[in-house]
Amino acid sequence: MLGDFQAGHSQNASKVFKRAGGGGNDIQWCFSQVKGAVDDDVAEADIISTVEFNHSGELLATGDKGGRVVIFQQEQENKIQSLSRGEYNVYSTFQSHEPEFDYLKSLEIEEKINKIRWLPQKNAAQFLLSTNDKTIKLWKISERDKRPEGYNLKEEDGRYRDPSTVTTLRVPIFRPMDLMVEASPRRIFANAHTYHINSISINSDYETYLSADDLRVNLWHLEITDRSFNIVDIKPANMEELTEVITAAEFHPNSCNTFVYSSSKGTIRLCDMRASALCDRHSKLFEEPEDPSNRSFFSEIISSISDVKFSHSGRYMMTRDYLSVKIWDLNMENRPVETYQVHEYLRSKLCSLYENDCIFDKFECCWNGSDSVVMTGSYNNFFRMFDRNTKRDITLEASRENNKPRTVLKPRKVCASGKRKKDEISVDSLDFNKKILHTAWHPKENIIAVATTNNLYIFQDKVN
Repeated sequence: MLGDFQAGHSQNASKVFKRAGGGGNDIQWCFSQVKGAVDDDVAEADIISTVEFNHSGELLATGDKGGRVVIFQQEQENKIQSLSRGEYNVYSTFQSHEPEFDYLKSLEIEEKINKIRWLPQKNAAQFLLSTNDKTIKLWKISERDKRPEGYNLKEEDGRYRDPSTVTTLRVPIFRPMDLMVEASPRRIFANAHTYHINSISINSDYETYLSADDLRVNLWHLEITDRSFNIVDIKPANMEELTEVITAAEFHPNSCNTFVYSSSKGTIRLCDMRASALCDRHSKLFEEPEDPSNRSFFSEIISSISDVKFSHSGRYMMTRDYLSVKIWDLNMENRPVETYQVHEYLRSKLCSLYENDCIFDKFECCWNGSDSVVMTGSYNNFFRMFDRNTKRDITLEASRENNKPRTVLKPRKVCASGKRKKDEISVDSLDFNKKILHTAWHPKENIIAVATTNNLYIFQDKVN
């Protein structure tokens, strides 16, 4: 099943890229939609904390700091206007997590959704996992457009009849009704994490998944809620000896026994679950030697990996640290095969970024459908794309200024020093409160979703 899915989407993606002239930066990206309120004073609960397309790209889910999940569905393409691809409209909204209080530790548990992961669709319903800091939930999203009528022992308003008054038997029938989308929690996986959950990842066997917190990775079965297996534990006997924490973890897309986890020291460990039940000893360690010329007080902070993602093919993985994106070949551990500078002009500003805490921002990254382009966010509502074939890169901005549909996004440039050209932006005028941490790329088409604080922007390539 996975093979067919991959073959289909890589063919599709290659067609798209041929049409667009071969690479992500030859594509002209257009504004398509923006979701969310325009107000300048943003409620904390409305800040988007995760964005994820499902496997077909028809559904797009966002989670926010208020514990809500909003799912958008792509409308079917208009046959008359073949130029316009389907817009995304709200399909379902539900409260996934509520704020809780841990009385033993006197700690508040935020309702904020840290991650959403879709399960591949097996029947008419859709399933997704959502997690806050402590509890993971499996949600079923299903449609109802018929209701049963004509019960023998029940009135239409739901009251029960006295069986002795029933003189004839009726066969209940289904009557059409307005479409209702229901979200119901099918499983709740709780009480397995002492620290905050930062990652969940579904295995390619579609039966198990992992969840990772600062010091441990657990393996779950989707059907079993009261038991999980601890597969990585880096907690030292004495917490004063703690030198690093786990920042992200992900299963390999095709090999169900392989997973990776990244650390705050900039290393990535690849583990094989066939080797032993507890994967404390990694199979591979991916680490790049530090460049002595760039050594500074902030070196350790900026080398911490905020996200790790396998390519769809499973051959490469991408990691994001504070200033760069690195692509690693799984067969080569000593250095990445590609390194892309996301905002190198901030290296001279690390001191002020440390003072305003921005240096601890966790940027995510994503691959396009054919693994030829990677995307990640930056400050000032900028986001970056790097074409792995042509080695060209582009900076685009998510802003309401050019929000007419089909408006082509103009590439932006940041001037690091010296004389500023007319269309360039000075580093000193960048707004560090506007940041793009979460992005997602449609698995089959050139459609991207970019979250800016409380707004979700959707862009697509210009169809000639």
